Amino acid sequence: MSDKLIIFDTTLRDGEQSPGASMTKDEKLRIARQLERLKVDVIEAGFAASSNGDFESVQLIANSIKDSTICSLSRANDRDISRAAEALKGANSARIHTFIATSPLHMEKKLRMTPDQVFEQAKQSVRFARNLVSDVEFSPEDGYRSDVDFLCRVLEAVIAEGATTINVPDTVGYAIPELYGNFIKTLRERIPNSDKVIWSVHCHNDLGMAVANSLAGVKIGGARQVECTINGLGERAGNCSLEEVVMAVKTRRDYFNLDLGIDTQHILAVSRMVSQTTGFVVQPNKAVVGANAFAHASGIHQDGVLKARDTYEIMRAQDVGWSANKIVLGKLSGRNAFKKRLQELGVQLESEGDVNAAFARFKELADRKSDIFDEDILALVGDESVTHITEQYGYVSLSQRSETGERPVATIVFTVDGKEVTETSEGNGPVDASLKAIEMHVKSGAEMVLYSVNAISGSTESQGEVTVRLQNSGRVVNGVGSDPDIVVASAKAYLSALNKLLSKSDRVAAQG
Repeated sequence: MSDKLIIFDTTLRDGEQSPGASMTKDEKLRIARQLERLKVDVIEAGFAASSNGDFESVQLIANSIKDSTICSLSRANDRDISRAAEALKGANSARIHTFIATSPLHMEKKLRMTPDQVFEQAKQSVRFARNLVSDVEFSPEDGYRSDVDFLCRVLEAVIAEGATTINVPDTVGYAIPELYGNFIKTLRERIPNSDKVIWSVHCHNDLGMAVANSLAGVKIGGARQVECTINGLGERAGNCSLEEVVMAVKTRRDYFNLDLGIDTQHILAVSRMVSQTTGFVVQPNKAVVGANAFAHASGIHQDGVLKARDTYEIMRAQDVGWSANKIVLGKLSGRNAFKKRLQELGVQLESEGDVNAAFARFKELADRKSDIFDEDILALVGDESVTHITEQYGYVSLSQRSETGERPVATIVFTVDGKEVTETSEGNGPVDASLKAIEMHVKSGAEMVLYSVNAISGSTESQGEVTVRLQNSGRVVNGVGSDPDIVVASAKAYLSALNKLLSKSDRVAAQG
């Protein structure tokens, strides 16, 4: 008999904890809508108690998404849990996910609590949460490095208090697949009431084994929920990758014998949306969603695939969305065709004014390149001017001169609080000159810790997507800009990052 594997996506919570990956409320909703189209079972929308912005994001997603369970993380205290419940009021299906650390290291060094104190707080938090919602998940943070006897005691107690899901995190990515799978199995065998809950795994990728550990937790340990993120996004080395877990279970159904509710044809679209929203580029050799995932360079491989696809491909590219990534839109395309494609991509803009603004940018782009791809559309609607971000700095225009043997010069016009300013600077190249011209006026003092360029689609007339990561006073932000002109894209990305530096959104470190 087969049973179902629950997919719990935490891109909008744990994924967002990647340095520089924080998203706006509108961006989170757009990704949540795409996750709903993907038929994700549970969407962890955020950490409602961490900031007013996160509360509003969870609330907006809870009120907008109808087909997935919406979850909010909370620490094991009444304030956090109450805040989560309040944010989730409008959800069709709501879950509170509460956690407290249980490893000796975390209890002593971080919490400064005794095991008995942690035990009591875990029980009380689940009891309190169950009075507010019927679906409560409990996580012992750093569970894998916890003492087994103590962990069994805690988990037995929280199940008795009404927890419906028990999640065992490998918070620091320390686990090895066989050991982790047997660890989950041991807990289930030793805890008398373990059959009353769904068991869940949440693995980090510090040793590159998050997916393997998660699957071992499922196959060996009997877990029936996997916590994961799109593209494996997450702090440090990232989280378990949703697309890899899903396609592993689907492709090797002979081994796992599990059903999935996921509509895999939307995997590529949501992967690209998350990448373009956060500025975290997907490497070409990334499994399932990388540009080379279904490419064949070897002559022997090419010959085999032409004769029979399954000689070298274990999945069909179409099954994850690769067959429908190009659209026939150009400068003669009308507003209705553009709007329909937005809907097919899972993008819902708030108002007709937003659609009109995005369409105007589409027409402008169509005058500059003949073929418009889905990636171009996603980049357009991801532009800050379309998504209501209050910006102190805005791009207007740029000119630059670069000749062999001469030092490049750039002149940029941009707005500061709505007023245009013009600055000119030299640099080691046109990009360097452009960014120095901005910094001459802004004087942010920020350090650039990353600059990367990615072609949005494959050709010399492709839009370039530039990611700039800035660091200042302990804050790290990503700015993303796109344009067929890489220098312009770089200026847009730099201004985007500066706007985010000015946006004061408090973050609270959460369970991994």
